Amino acid sequence: MTQTATRTLEIYPVTRIEGHGKVTLHLNEHGKVENATFAVTQFRGFERFAQGRPFTEMPSLTARTCGICPVSHLIAASKACDDIMAVAIPDAAKNLRRIVNLAQLMQSHALAFFYLSSPDLLLGMDSDPAARNLFGVLSENPNLARDGISLRKFGQSIIEQLGGKRIHPSWIVPGGVASPMTLETRTFILDGVGPAKAAVLRSLEWYKQAVDPLGDGPFSAEAASFGNFESLFMGMVDENGNLEHYDGLLRMIDAHGAIVEDGFDVHEYGVKLAERVEPFSYLKSPYYQPLGYPGGMYRVGPLARLNIARACGTPMADRELEFFRQLANGPVLGSFHYHHARLIEILYALERIEELAADPVTGNRRVRAEAGPNRASGIGAAEAPRGTLIHEYAVDENGLVTSANMIIATGHNNLALNESVKQVAQRFVDGSHIQEGMLNRVEAVVRAYDPCLSCSTHAVGKMPLRVTLLDASGAILDEATRG
Repeated sequence: MTQTATRTLEIYPVTRIEGHGKVTLHLNEHGKVENATFAVTQFRGFERFAQGRPFTEMPSLTARTCGICPVSHLIAASKACDDIMAVAIPDAAKNLRRIVNLAQLMQSHALAFFYLSSPDLLLGMDSDPAARNLFGVLSENPNLARDGISLRKFGQSIIEQLGGKRIHPSWIVPGGVASPMTLETRTFILDGVGPAKAAVLRSLEWYKQAVDPLGDGPFSAEAASFGNFESLFMGMVDENGNLEHYDGLLRMIDAHGAIVEDGFDVHEYGVKLAERVEPFSYLKSPYYQPLGYPGGMYRVGPLARLNIARACGTPMADRELEFFRQLANGPVLGSFHYHHARLIEILYALERIEELAADPVTGNRRVRAEAGPNRASGIGAAEAPRGTLIHEYAVDENGLVTSANMIIATGHNNLALNESVKQVAQRFVDGSHIQEGMLNRVEAVVRAYDPCLSCSTHAVGKMPLRVTLLDASGAILDEATRG
């Protein structure tokens, strides 16, 4: 944390998140927060260096944007390639893609909840930062820590069993998947689901007792101010309006639960959504076009998905969803409740994985459709752990990529994330008497969104840049700025 003469506070780096981010708080003469921004300070640029590559390489190439959720990029990229090839993939391949996508959702949610956020929830926002980590959780509540570790391990193991390795598996390919599911893998999955369900149910009970979301619990102030404001919500639903992560239509609702867009195809995203670049961040800010910028702010991810869905569609998750919906009369607006939503989605993922693994269709040997480029462009979408992920590629007559656009879940959430940081800072930060717990709450609201920053940074040439050349003694020899 640094303090300057211009009355700004910087929290850099924001800890316990994926990637590098910075929060800047602007204080008035009384030490109160007037404004706050969350900036992504790294740049990847996958959209640019994908140009000229064969479209069939795009799944493996774009998966490298992230080591936490590569499967999401493999899924969205392969679906875009399916679209370019104009093929319908075999049902077994579709089921297998669903399983591996849900396994990744489970392991990523477990990482976000147990490793990154549970230290705040178990030990307290004002606890000793040296102990506010997974080791502190292990010391204070060993069973909670072990359940979190086991859930993440099971999700990663499913990915490894199907895809050959846990990170960047090359098994998800244009036209389907590279190989069918073996009997040994099916047995491994079905044997592991029961203990994993028990672990997440224990975690849900702990969360409901420790946080007391329906009462006046220890985090009532945080729940009231951690991104608790009106916004739109967007996510994917199936033909019945139920929770969906692989193949459905996009629904958008307003803060009162009214459907704004019901069932629009991802191919319409360019009409429904637009993107804007702010000068302080590499992270683009998508918004709902009909309401303009920034009025078209919306949220995605587990909180949004539970808000827009009619039901989960699995018995255990639906029972937990009934409890969750008691948090508000209408959509749950507080971003603090992303934590609760993640646990419910883990339970849902396990139930759906069990259904899909037991389905005889999933064991079929035909798992890939073969074809070349039959369309000049393709779009693929999936629900990543953090929200809706969209890939769009255009190709030439030789199947080489001429342009690529990736809208990442963290980008969808960017406007809401900045608004949340401002709300929390104004509620908790007193610039005349800074305490570590105040700043941890600002970081904690960022963690509530579980942003994946390395995935999301694609705004080429828009970031202000200052380069300072120093001599050996530290004296400034030259300085250049852009923006």
